[in-house]
This record gives sequence, C-alpha cells and structure tokens, in this order.
Amino acid sequence: MTEAEFQLVRTAGFVIAGGLAFAAQRLWPHASLPGSGRVNGGLWLINVAMLSVVCGACACTVARWAEGAGVGVAHVFRLPFWASLPLTVVSLDLVSYGWHRANHRLPVLWRFHRVHHSDSSFTVSTGLRFHPGELLLSLPLRLAAVAAVGAPPAAVVGFEVVFTMANLFEHGNIDLPIRLERALARALVTPALHRRHHGRRLVEFDSNFGTIFTAWDRLFGTYGDSSSAAAFRTGLPSGEPVETIAGALTLPLARSR
Repeated sequence: MTEAEFQLVRTAGFVIAGGLAFAAQRLWPHASLPGSGRVNGGLWLINVAMLSVVCGACACTVARWAEGAGVGVAHVFRLPFWASLPLTVVSLDLVSYGWHRANHRLPVLWRFHRVHHSDSSFTVSTGLRFHPGELLLSLPLRLAAVAAVGAPPAAVVGFEVVFTMANLFEHGNIDLPIRLERALARALVTPALHRRHHGRRLVEFDSNFGTIFTAWDRLFGTYGDSSSAAAFRTGLPSGEPVETIAGALTLPLARSR
C-alpha cells in the first residue's frame, strides 16, 4: 500500500464514518443541545492542514519501513495478515487508552487535552475538537507503537478507519435502546459511556478513557457504567465556556485545574 492509497482509504473511511454518525445523531438524539460545530469544525480544519504538512501519511511510511526492516512483533513472528490486523487494532487501541489517561494525569498534557473537554455540548463534532498541540505531542508515541507492533500498512489504515468510526459515534448525541446499549457496552465504547467521561465531576471524567474497547477500562479499574437514560452536564469541571476558535487555541496558556 502506497502513501497515496493510504490517504485515500483513510479519507473515505472518515467520510463514511462521519456520515453514519451524524445520521444516527439526527435520527435518535439523546437531548436537545446547542451546536458547537463552527468551533469544532474550525479546529479540525487547522489540524488537517497541520498534520498534512508535518506528518501526512507518516504512519504508513513507518509501517512500510518496519515491514522492510523486519521490525516489530508481527514481522518477528511472521504473522499472517489475518493475525496482524486484530493485533494492530487491539494494540494501538491500548496505546490510545494509555495516552488518553496520561492526558488527564499529567498537567502539561491536560492543558492541551482540556480543549477537547471544553465543549459544553456533546455531539459528533466534539470528536473533532482537539488542540493541534495535543495531536503533535501524540505523534511520536503513535508512530513508535506502529513500529513496535510491526503493523502492516493495510492494518494501520484498518485501525484508523475503525478508530475514527468509534471516535465519532461515541461522541454522538445518540440515544440507544437500553438492551442494545448494555449488549454493546460489554465490549465496545458507546455514546453513553463516553458521555459520562465528558461529565464535569471528577468521578465522571476520570473514567471511561477507552475509544474502541471497554476492556482497558475494565482491566485497569477506570470503567464507569452508564446508559442513554443518564444525563450529564458536560464541559470543563470549572464550567468555563470556550466558544471561539481563538479561545480554544489559547486555552493551554490559561491556568489549568
């Protein structure tokens, strides 16, 4: 897989995931919420432009290098693709869990990550609301994980598509039937579980750090049960509103909690 093909598949996956998530939010809304799409969309455009310059398809480049050099678990043990794909998805999701939890524990990282939590609404577009600094800081860890796993390029793009779909759906203002909610939550992060994570109280936003699988939260004691019947006031613990792109970009300079 070339870098151009990698970008094409990743972009197509994003468009499809976004369309499905927005449609689900429209059809089964959890609550009537004011939109913050202008700020969230603006940050997303800035991040797309920045990452295109800084990284582009660097995850694919690293994966191809590891493949050629025989570096990483999948290559050392000569795993077939059918085995390296789930290994990649599970391993990189675990790394994402660890990084997310670190963003809440380390003050310097929280300064950037709180931009994501500063959305007083909780909608699909919240999944696009990240400070460019947070994404830049995460790059070395994510690329090192790709190399350590020895993930093939096709497995990396497969993970990114699944991760994007999970990220957008779990940030959706979506109300799932309680039986479906409970069935999905046994393995996967649902909108209700992640809505709890965006609650303002410490007990809420210090839980449910997973993106795809709930296994990591259950394993490391950070799982907090929730359902679509539960309502949470979302946003920063202080309740401070951040309603402009400039405010979001400069938030890391303000005093942290």
